[in-house]
Amino acid sequence: MRATDIKTNAAKACFILAIAVSACPTASFGQALDSAQARTTDLFARDRSVAVLDRPHPEYEALGVPVGAFALFPRLQIDAEHTDNVFAVETGPVSDLAFHARPSATINSNWSRHQVNAYVRGDFIRNDKYKTENANNWSIGGTGRLDVVRDFNIALGADYIKAIEPRTSSNTAVSARDPIRYDQAQAYLSTSRIVGRTKLTVRGDVQSYNYKDGFDLNGNVIDQDARDRINSSLQGRADYAVSPATAVFVAVTGNKRNYDTGTVATPTRDSTGYELLTGVNFEVGAVIRGEVAVGYISQSFDNAAYSDIHGFGSRTRLEWFPTELTTITATASRAIEDAGVIGAGGYLSSDLGLNVDHELLRNVILSASVKYANDDYNGIDREDDRTEFALGANYLVNRNLGLTLRYYHTKQSSDGINSGPNYTVNRVSLSLTTQF
Repeated sequence: MRATDIKTNAAKACFILAIAVSACPTASFGQALDSAQARTTDLFARDRSVAVLDRPHPEYEALGVPVGAFALFPRLQIDAEHTDNVFAVETGPVSDLAFHARPSATINSNWSRHQVNAYVRGDFIRNDKYKTENANNWSIGGTGRLDVVRDFNIALGADYIKAIEPRTSSNTAVSARDPIRYDQAQAYLSTSRIVGRTKLTVRGDVQSYNYKDGFDLNGNVIDQDARDRINSSLQGRADYAVSPATAVFVAVTGNKRNYDTGTVATPTRDSTGYELLTGVNFEVGAVIRGEVAVGYISQSFDNAAYSDIHGFGSRTRLEWFPTELTTITATASRAIEDAGVIGAGGYLSSDLGLNVDHELLRNVILSASVKYANDDYNGIDREDDRTEFALGANYLVNRNLGLTLRYYHTKQSSDGINSGPNYTVNRVSLSLTTQF
C-alpha cells in the first residue's frame, strides 16, 4: 500500500473514531458506568442467552479420553448423500449417490490458564456412479491462547487443508473432468487487551492457496496457476463500552494479495485494499444481541486491466431469542473477494442470510436456513445471483450416537457476456455420528 494511501486511510479511521468517541456519554454517566464496571468482570460479554446450537447437553456430550493434562475426542461421521445434479449444469443433469467417511480427532487442554487445542479431520468421498467425483479431503490444525495477565491475552492458530472445490463453486472451472483440487495453508496471530471501558484488538492473518491444474473431457490442461496466491491482512479494532450492554467500535483492516503469475487472458491480479467499519455491539436483555458494522471497502489492482473495486461495506450479525428453545439469526455482509474466473480480477460479494434453530426436545434440534448472495465481477461482464435453502433435524440418541437428516436446495442464475453456469441442485443426506 502506498504511503499516501496509508495516510488517507489513517485519516479516515481517525475521523470515524472521533465520531464514535464524540457520541460517548458525559462524565456523570461515566461515573455510573464505572460503578457498573465494578460489579461485572467483562463489559464486552454478550452471554445472557445461549444459542440453541451452543447450549450444552451434558447427558449427550462425549466424555473424551484423558491424556495427561489433555482430553482427546475421537469422532466418526458416515454420510449417505443423494444429489440430483452432480456436475451443477443447466442441461442434462445427472444424479448419484455419494458416501462420506468423516473421521476426526480433537485434543483440548484442561489447564486453568492458557489453552491449547489441536485437530485432524478427513472427508473421504466415494460415489456410486461417477468416480471422477471421488476425493480424499483432509485438514490438520490447532489454536493456542496465552493469558499474559487478566484481560490481556495472545492467541494464535494455523491450519493446513487439502480439498476439492465443489461443483457448485462459482469460481471453479465448469469444463473440468474432475473437481479442481487445491492446498490451503493459513495462520493468524491476535492480541486483545481490556483497559477500563476500552477493548483493543489487533489481528494479523496470512493465507496461501495452491491450485492443481485440471483437465477437460478431451484431456486438455485447464491451467490453474493464475489462481495461486498469498493473502495477508492486518486489522486493528477499538471497542468502547458506553454501557454494560453496549459498545461502539471502529475496525480498520488492510490487505495485500500477491499472485504467483498471470496469463494473457488473466493478467496478474496483485492488489492492495482496506476496509473501514464502524458500528455497535450490543445485548438487549436476554432477547436480542448482535453486532452491526457498516463502512467503506476498497481494492486497488496493480494491473490496469482491472478497475478498482470500492463502495459500501458491512459485516452484521443479529441473534433473536423469542424463547429459550428458539434462536433466529440474521446475517449480512458486503466484501471484496478473490475471483477464480478467467479474466476477472475479483468480485463484490453481497450476502444475506437467515437461520432458525429450534430445540423441539432435549435431544431433537430442528434447523432451517435461507441465504441470498450476489457476486458482481470485476474485469468481465458477469453477475451471479445465488439462493440457498436448507432444512435439517439432529437426533441425539445418547452421548455416543447421533443421527442427522439434511435437505439442501441451491440455485444460481448468471447474467452477462461472460456469464457462468445456471443450475439448480437438490441434495438429501443422512448422517450417523459416533463419538467418545
